[in-house]
Amino acid sequence: MKREDTVDYQIKACWHAISRMYNSEAAQHDFTMAIGHVLLTIDVEQGTPATRIGPLVGLESRSLTRMLRTLEEDGLIYRETNSKDKRFVNVFLTPKGKEKREIARRTVREFNFMIRENVPSEKLQVFFEVVQQITKVVEQRRSLQSADLPEPLLETDIPD
Repeated sequence: MKREDTVDYQIKACWHAISRMYNSEAAQHDFTMAIGHVLLTIDVEQGTPATRIGPLVGLESRSLTRMLRTLEEDGLIYRETNSKDKRFVNVFLTPKGKEKREIARRTVREFNFMIRENVPSEKLQVFFEVVQQITKVVEQRRSLQSADLPEPLLETDIPD
Protein backbone atom coordinates (compact mmCIF):
# COMPACT_ATOMS: atom_id res chain seq x y z
CA MET A 1 0.00 0.00 0.00
CA LYS A 2 1.39 3.37 -0.97
CA ARG A 3 1.25 6.05 1.66
CA GLU A 4 -0.99 8.09 -0.68
CA ASP A 5 -3.53 5.27 -0.38
CA THR A 6 -3.81 5.53 3.41
CA VAL A 7 -6.62 7.43 5.10
CA ASP A 8 -4.32 9.24 7.50
CA TYR A 9 -2.07 10.49 4.69
CA GLN A 10 -5.04 11.97 2.80
CA ILE A 11 -6.39 13.66 5.93
CA LYS A 12 -2.97 15.04 6.84
CA ALA A 13 -2.23 16.27 3.29
CA CYS A 14 -5.62 17.97 3.10
CA TRP A 15 -5.20 19.62 6.51
CA HIS A 16 -1.70 20.83 5.62
CA ALA A 17 -3.06 22.45 2.43
CA ILE A 18 -5.83 24.17 4.43
CA SER A 19 -3.36 25.19 7.14
CA ARG A 20 -0.96 26.72 4.59
CA MET A 21 -3.84 28.63 3.00
CA TYR A 22 -5.04 29.98 6.37
CA ASN A 23 -1.52 30.90 7.47
CA SER A 24 -0.87 32.68 4.18
CA GLU A 25 -4.00 34.77 4.63
CA ALA A 26 -3.32 35.44 8.32
CA ALA A 27 0.29 36.48 7.59
CA GLN A 28 -1.02 39.28 5.37
CA HIS A 29 -2.67 40.67 8.52
CA ASP A 30 0.23 40.01 10.92
CA PHE A 31 -1.07 36.97 12.74
CA THR A 32 -1.17 33.17 12.37
CA MET A 33 -3.80 30.53 11.85
CA ALA A 34 -3.33 29.38 15.47
CA ILE A 35 -3.97 32.91 16.73
CA GLY A 36 -7.03 33.12 14.49
CA HIS A 37 -8.42 29.87 15.93
CA VAL A 38 -7.92 31.14 19.48
CA LEU A 39 -9.58 34.48 18.66
CA LEU A 40 -12.54 32.65 17.10
CA THR A 41 -13.14 30.70 20.34
CA ILE A 42 -13.44 33.85 22.46
CA ASP A 43 -17.00 35.10 22.90
CA VAL A 44 -17.11 38.69 21.64
CA GLU A 45 -19.60 39.89 24.27
CA GLN A 46 -19.13 37.68 27.34
CA GLY A 47 -15.49 36.71 27.03
CA THR A 48 -14.47 33.09 27.54
CA PRO A 49 -12.96 31.30 30.54
CA ALA A 50 -9.29 30.66 29.81
CA THR A 51 -9.71 27.00 30.77
CA ARG A 52 -12.24 26.46 27.95
CA ILE A 53 -10.02 27.81 25.17
CA GLY A 54 -7.34 25.08 25.23
CA PRO A 55 -9.65 22.11 24.64
CA LEU A 56 -11.51 24.00 21.90
CA VAL A 57 -8.35 24.62 19.87
CA GLY A 58 -6.35 21.55 20.90
CA LEU A 59 -3.68 23.32 22.95
CA GLU A 60 -2.07 21.93 26.07
CA SER A 61 -2.22 24.26 29.08
CA ARG A 62 1.47 25.20 28.81
CA SER A 63 1.10 26.15 25.14
CA LEU A 64 -2.15 27.97 25.83
CA THR A 65 -0.53 30.01 28.61
CA ARG A 66 2.25 31.04 26.25
CA MET A 67 -0.24 31.86 23.49
CA LEU A 68 -2.45 33.96 25.78
CA ARG A 69 0.59 35.84 27.07
CA THR A 70 1.63 36.62 23.48
CA LEU A 71 -1.90 37.70 22.53
CA GLU A 72 -2.02 39.96 25.56
CA GLU A 73 1.40 41.48 24.76
CA ASP A 74 0.24 42.07 21.17
CA GLY A 75 -2.86 43.88 22.45
CA LEU A 76 -5.37 41.37 21.07
CA ILE A 77 -6.84 40.20 24.39
CA TYR A 78 -7.07 41.16 28.03
CA ARG A 79 -7.80 38.98 31.03
CA GLU A 80 -10.09 39.62 33.98
CA THR A 81 -10.50 37.58 37.12
CA ASN A 82 -14.03 36.26 37.45
CA SER A 83 -15.84 38.45 39.98
CA LYS A 84 -17.86 35.50 41.32
CA ASP A 85 -14.96 33.06 41.59
CA LYS A 86 -11.44 34.46 41.82
CA ARG A 87 -9.94 31.12 40.69
CA PHE A 88 -11.22 31.66 37.15
CA VAL A 89 -9.93 34.08 34.55
CA ASN A 90 -12.03 35.26 31.63
CA VAL A 91 -10.40 36.26 28.36
CA PHE A 92 -11.82 39.18 26.39
CA LEU A 93 -10.99 40.62 22.98
CA THR A 94 -9.62 44.13 22.63
CA PRO A 95 -10.80 46.24 19.67
CA LYS A 96 -7.65 45.11 17.82
CA GLY A 97 -8.44 41.48 18.74
CA LYS A 98 -11.99 41.90 17.40
CA GLU A 99 -10.57 43.17 14.10
CA LYS A 100 -8.25 40.15 13.76
CA ARG A 101 -11.08 37.83 14.81
CA GLU A 102 -13.27 39.26 12.06
CA ILE A 103 -10.51 38.63 9.50
CA ALA A 104 -10.24 35.02 10.69
CA ARG A 105 -14.02 34.60 10.65
CA ARG A 106 -14.30 36.03 7.15
CA THR A 107 -11.47 33.77 5.90
CA VAL A 108 -13.10 30.64 7.34
CA ARG A 109 -16.48 31.61 5.89
CA GLU A 110 -14.99 32.33 2.45
CA PHE A 111 -13.19 28.98 2.41
CA ASN A 112 -16.35 27.12 3.38
CA PHE A 113 -18.31 29.01 0.72
CA MET A 114 -15.70 28.02 -1.90
CA ILE A 115 -15.93 24.39 -0.86
CA ARG A 116 -19.74 24.44 -0.96
CA GLU A 117 -19.62 26.05 -4.41
CA ASN A 118 -17.24 23.39 -5.75
CA VAL A 119 -18.32 20.20 -3.99
CA PRO A 120 -21.90 18.96 -4.37
CA SER A 121 -23.87 18.95 -1.11
CA GLU A 122 -24.43 15.17 -1.36
CA LYS A 123 -20.67 14.58 -1.44
CA LEU A 124 -20.13 16.97 1.47
CA GLN A 125 -22.76 15.10 3.48
CA VAL A 126 -20.96 11.80 2.81
CA PHE A 127 -17.63 13.48 3.69
CA PHE A 128 -19.00 14.66 7.05
CA GLU A 129 -20.40 11.20 7.78
CA VAL A 130 -17.08 9.52 6.92
CA VAL A 131 -15.04 11.97 9.00
CA GLN A 132 -17.39 11.47 11.96
CA GLN A 133 -17.07 7.70 11.61
CA ILE A 134 -13.26 7.93 11.44
CA THR A 135 -13.29 10.08 14.58
CA LYS A 136 -15.49 7.51 16.31
CA VAL A 137 -13.11 4.68 15.36
CA VAL A 138 -10.13 6.69 16.66
CA GLU A 139 -11.91 7.45 19.94
CA GLN A 140 -12.89 3.79 20.37
CA ARG A 141 -9.31 2.72 19.75
CA ARG A 142 -7.99 5.25 22.26
CA SER A 143 -10.43 4.05 24.90
CA LEU A 144 -9.17 0.49 24.71
CA GLN A 145 -6.65 -0.46 27.35
CA SER A 146 -3.11 -0.43 26.02
CA ALA A 147 -2.73 -4.13 26.83
CA ASP A 148 -5.52 -4.89 24.38
CA LEU A 149 -3.97 -2.91 21.57
CA PRO A 150 -2.09 -4.73 18.83
CA GLU A 151 1.52 -3.84 18.19
CA PRO A 152 1.78 -0.73 16.00
CA LEU A 153 2.22 -1.39 12.29
CA LEU A 154 5.50 -0.55 10.66
CA GLU A 155 5.47 0.75 7.11
CA THR A 156 7.01 -2.58 6.04
CA ASP A 157 4.01 -4.38 7.59
CA ILE A 158 1.50 -2.63 5.33
CA PRO A 159 0.75 -4.94 2.41
CA ASP A 160 1.12 -3.62 -1.15
